Amino acid sequence: MKFTKSESQILISALVLLVAGCAERKPEVLMISASEQEYIVQTATGYLDSLPVTVTAAEAERSAGGLNDFYSEGDYWWPDPDNPEGPYIQRDGETNPGNFTAHRLAMIRLSRIVGMHTSAWLLTGDEHYAEAAGHHLQAWFVDPATRMNPSMNYAQAIKGRVTGRGIGIIDAIHLVEVARSVEILEKNNALPEDLIKPVKDWFGEFVVWLTTHPYGIDEMNTKNNHATCWVMQAGAFARLAGNEEVLELCRTRFKEVLLPNQMAENGSFPLELKRTKPYGYSLFNLDAFMTAAEILSDEEHKLYEFTTPDGKNLQKGAEFLYPYVKDKSAWPYEADVMYWEEWPVRHPFLLFAGRAYNQPEYIDLWKKLEGYPETGEVLRNLPVRNPLLWLMDKPVN
Repeated sequence: MKFTKSESQILISALVLLVAGCAERKPEVLMISASEQEYIVQTATGYLDSLPVTVTAAEAERSAGGLNDFYSEGDYWWPDPDNPEGPYIQRDGETNPGNFTAHRLAMIRLSRIVGMHTSAWLLTGDEHYAEAAGHHLQAWFVDPATRMNPSMNYAQAIKGRVTGRGIGIIDAIHLVEVARSVEILEKNNALPEDLIKPVKDWFGEFVVWLTTHPYGIDEMNTKNNHATCWVMQAGAFARLAGNEEVLELCRTRFKEVLLPNQMAENGSFPLELKRTKPYGYSLFNLDAFMTAAEILSDEEHKLYEFTTPDGKNLQKGAEFLYPYVKDKSAWPYEADVMYWEEWPVRHPFLLFAGRAYNQPEYIDLWKKLEGYPETGEVLRNLPVRNPLLWLMDKPVN
């Protein structure tokens, strides 16, 4: 699929006019400004000719796995000055720029491209966007030569210490919006069944790995944002794969483990506040909580409304953090050791809580914040960046 520059501009112009007309009819679209709708269409159009880049495009010399295995290295682990060739040592909150990140960046790229294509398809109904998303899905989850193995055995390895860790599973949070995109495209018959089925099978296998492998079980049983992200991920992937047993497991853990053990009475997350980046981690954890609630809630299970016996709920979490997103200078705790200036951005908790609790001021603030940040550390901790995927489930036209 190739477009000349002039053809692309004609396509963009036509689609922007279409989007503008649709916005008058769909209240969901009105949540997104006309300029952002145009940005989505333009960006997705620019991605139409992009080639898939999967884990097989970059081989990691230190990986104990194979070419199709995802590999990353622990962010806060550095060479030991006293033993440069020996095992790495930890410097919490300080990211080592020398670590291998190519697979993580490729997954973030997949999330951006598929999310943008699906969003543009929702705005326009143009099949070119769905087809383009399908090319990337085919490469990542179907083709034997390029697909990623449905496991995370070698994520966040530490030189001289471990070949992989359970906490490395958090690197796959960027597949959450990919799974959401596949749900939407399948529901609207926008992709062929012979592609949808193997993609869903891949996520089904990944769910089994997440719930049976020791790394998956270790991550599920962590105490902080890692446990929250496990529920968010497993819930998103199980929902796509139709695994009701794991969906129920995620809902149970949300109600009986995550909220009771992580949230304080005032809505804060003490385990995140103890970290060297308390502001960023608090935002990240609440984003993951709210996204998990969005994924796991339905008419029967209303996690936004759930309250623990001692009064903890997501509304309190939003009420605690909202003032410090509105005015970061009021933050009463330590500043983050790195990337303090880069936060806040357009956090999904503001959108989800604004809708769930009828708080228009949350949504107004959400609209004013940066929706498409470019800083790598921010992208790494912001898995939900395509709001139309959560506002709509079929094209506007």
